[in-house]
Amino acid sequence: MKKLIIIPAYNEGECIERTIQDIEKHAQGFDYLIVNDCSTDNTREICEKNCFNLMNLPINLGIGGAVQTGYRYAWEHGYDMAVQFDGDGQHDASFLPRMSEAMVKEGADMLIGSRFIEREGFQSSFIRRVGITYFTGLIRVLTGKTITDPTSGLRMINRSVLEIFAKDYPKDYPEPESVVAVLRNKKRVKEIPVVMRERQGGSSSIGNVKSVYYMVKVTLAILVESLRRYK
Repeated sequence: MKKLIIIPAYNEGECIERTIQDIEKHAQGFDYLIVNDCSTDNTREICEKNCFNLMNLPINLGIGGAVQTGYRYAWEHGYDMAVQFDGDGQHDASFLPRMSEAMVKEGADMLIGSRFIEREGFQSSFIRRVGITYFTGLIRVLTGKTITDPTSGLRMINRSVLEIFAKDYPKDYPEPESVVAVLRNKKRVKEIPVVMRERQGGSSSIGNVKSVYYMVKVTLAILVESLRRYK
């Protein structure tokens, strides 16, 4: 099976080399693509110097646009699986082979790496845990499905979901909304436990002040998504 790791990158110069080294060491059955979302630091220079597999976007599209670019690439190049993988060092590439195995074994269309099943490793900040608990409850109410880590960026999808996301993917803070979209399309979403690290460099796009805006915006997006009609 053809498997692609999609790494959306915006100002990840501090971590991108270590991220690719981790992938090359622990996920040798995967291809990877860095989608550089108009970084203003030295991300592009580092990638080009090391001959990393790189796509440079002409304008900044945000996390959703960068990830969808990777999904479109995966769809158009015949990949069977694609997995989103952060460029900031939080994700551990050694979990990717077991995720692909679990996806096949469980018959999942989307497989999420959850830090909250076994609660090992970095558990995020208190404010974010409150938000994650809130979105878990909201998704349960709207879909009947319990997703313990709906904001996890470590998520693997098969070709049927690739087709959906290549055409339509949330643009801003997409993780919770995209889970609802997959469930509303009557696809199977599963989770497995993973261990995540603290961010190894750079800064998050969601600070404490933005957290309230994030929760309101994503709540509205999820409610709209839940009202869409699917074939």
